Amino acid sequence: MQGKVWKFGDNVDTDLIIAARYLNTSDASELAKHVMEDADPSFVSKMSAGDIIVAGENFGCGSSREHAPIALKEAGVSAIIAPTFARIFYRNSFNMGLPIFELEESAEIHEGDTVRVDMDAGEVINVSQAKTYKFLPIPEFMQELVDAGGLIAFAKKELETKGK
Repeated sequence: MQGKVWKFGDNVDTDLIIAARYLNTSDASELAKHVMEDADPSFVSKMSAGDIIVAGENFGCGSSREHAPIALKEAGVSAIIAPTFARIFYRNSFNMGLPIFELEESAEIHEGDTVRVDMDAGEVINVSQAKTYKFLPIPEFMQELVDAGGLIAFAKKELETKGK
C-alpha cells in the first residue's frame, strides 16, 4: 500500500476519530463522511482513497467503539502508522481489516510525504525522503485478517473452505 501522509499528534482518541454525535448510525459510508472531523474539519475533503495516517503515541485511545476503524477504512484510509496504539483500537482495527503499524520513528515522517508499506518485508518506505524503517512484524493471523478484509470476512472464508 502506498499513499499520501496525513499527520496527527499523540492521544488521538476515538471521539476525535468519529465523534459520539454520529454514533446513531452503523452505516459505514455515513460514518466515513465525518471521520477525523473534530481534529481536522476538512480532512475527508482533502484526503484521497489510499492515503495513510501517521500519528503520535496512543492512537485510538478512549472508548472501545468499533465505529472508529470502520469509519477510517470506509473513508479510504489504507493504513495507520504510530509508535503505539490503544490496545482495544489495535484489535478492533484488525477485526475490521484496517492495517495498523507500530513504528517508533513515525515522528520523522511529515505530512504530505508519500509512504509505502510492505507488510511482508516489515518496512515503511518514505518515498519522499528516501528512508526505510523497519517495524515489528504483524502476527500471521492478524495479517490474514487484513488480507481477508476483516474478521467477519475471514470467518466466512474459513466456513466456506471447511464446508467443501
